[in-house]
Amino acid sequence: MEIIDTIKVNFNPEQLTILNLCLAFIMFGVALDLKLENFKFLFKQPKAAFVGLTSQLVVLPLLTIGLIFLFQPPASVALGMLLVSVCPGGNVSNFAVHMAGGNVALSVLLTSFSTLLATFSTPILFLLLTPLIPGGKSFQQSVQVPLIDMILTILQLIVLPLIIGMFVNYRFSKFTDIIRKPVRALSLLIFIGFVIFAIMGNLENLKNYLHLVFFIVLAHNAIALFSGYSFALLNGLKAYDARAISLETGIQNSGLALIIIFNFYDGLGGMAMIAAWWGVWHLISAATMAFIWNRRRLSD
Repeated sequence: MEIIDTIKVNFNPEQLTILNLCLAFIMFGVALDLKLENFKFLFKQPKAAFVGLTSQLVVLPLLTIGLIFLFQPPASVALGMLLVSVCPGGNVSNFAVHMAGGNVALSVLLTSFSTLLATFSTPILFLLLTPLIPGGKSFQQSVQVPLIDMILTILQLIVLPLIIGMFVNYRFSKFTDIIRKPVRALSLLIFIGFVIFAIMGNLENLKNYLHLVFFIVLAHNAIALFSGYSFALLNGLKAYDARAISLETGIQNSGLALIIIFNFYDGLGGMAMIAAWWGVWHLISAATMAFIWNRRRLSD
């Protein structure tokens, strides 16, 4: 067992409660942009939606396992990589797809649908694939992760805020129009502020161990973006859809990953650092891809 497998990220129960509330508020803000009509897109273009979900839920986790065997990182780092790969798409992806000139409707559908599926897909896929990771069984035995508890946590922090937000949007549309932009801006500020606060409390760990995860996250995220785009094209979709699927596959809900890590793995260092750095890096990579694609407008 390596040193990074034994370190704990500094995080007290009060901070965890704040993080939980931050994520719930962010998901509420996402839901203000959702209507039941958004899901009708699933029936209008089922192929694009199916390819996108397969890219997120099947292709990325399998490629992650392959990457873990290639890099042979410490067990806790490998667990963090796997956990991030089975989390749903992040809410920033919709904005990035819009800036990239991709299929925003498809992006919204994939974010919302993968988030709803995450209630079961994230904990089940994570627990099923963990034994495939070298050293993963030892952590599974030392840290008991109850499936039901993980599902209930995701229900409370993801699904419930989504339902409330969609209800507010449906029942009070004028009020929603007023608060949509302020809620979105506040969500982003809260999350950025929380990340900065958490980083300041763990500067020593970051200084000592960030180099162990920096290039792993860079490679992992690049493969996620490339595989999403390539998988879409291989399945006969246009670049318009491929851009959306690429960004949906590359932008993961690392906030949910952190909550699972602090709730069930006691802030295990390697896992927490992968999830935290992914949350920073995918914003950089998404902005870069959106900028490049924005300058290459599609003709079809």
